Amino acid sequence: MTLHVFLALCGLLLGADSAVAIAPDRVLVFTRTQQFRHDSIPTAVATLQHLASREGMPADHSEDAADFTAANLARYRVVVFASTTGDVLDADQQRAMEGFIRNGGGFLGLHAAADTEYDWPWYGDLVGAYFSSHPPGLQDTRVQAERDGRVPGKAWPIRDELYNYRTHPRPRVQVVARIDERLYHGGSMGDDHPITWCHAFDGGRSWYTGLGHDEAVYRDPNFLAQLRQGLRYVAGTSPRC
Repeated sequence: MTLHVFLALCGLLLGADSAVAIAPDRVLVFTRTQQFRHDSIPTAVATLQHLASREGMPADHSEDAADFTAANLARYRVVVFASTTGDVLDADQQRAMEGFIRNGGGFLGLHAAADTEYDWPWYGDLVGAYFSSHPPGLQDTRVQAERDGRVPGKAWPIRDELYNYRTHPRPRVQVVARIDERLYHGGSMGDDHPITWCHAFDGGRSWYTGLGHDEAVYRDPNFLAQLRQGLRYVAGTSPRC
């Protein structure tokens, strides 16, 4: 074997080792529930896995809180809470999640992610607002997208379970979309009812939507486009949410 061929082979081997050593960006979709469990969770997981794959990020699904260690979370760029409910992490696991965000990680919350961890104030700040109530059943309204504060973007119809929140998130977040309370019964937030928002938080990024209760929502191209952009924002591949 000539020196030239030997060096070429070494380069190929080193390149292969490097490819193995550098793991691709990954997403962790977490769906543990300690209270109400949404029937749409499997559809939400499949949708997120598909969207993440299209962005070049494999997505793992877990309901095991033991996955929340500093070492394991270091494998991920984004953690999703997809309709989690109740107290899903213990104190050590909470500290691991806080460290993940402070190290630049991204958080994406779907629907009942706001109905989670009421005794963990840091998490409430991460999500942006806690769930308060919702009118019974599914109702029809209009989603009004926003650009750069209250500049109207695209509007589109939605039928879903529509959350009210304990506090108004707008002073702390950038609102991505709001819903029109004039078109349904049981809203409690008035003319300005945010339903989707994002913000930079504690070294990382957070994006949340209150939509996603009904399985059919995950077939809505407008919702999917919004969710895709949220994933890009928290992954750090887009400055816009």
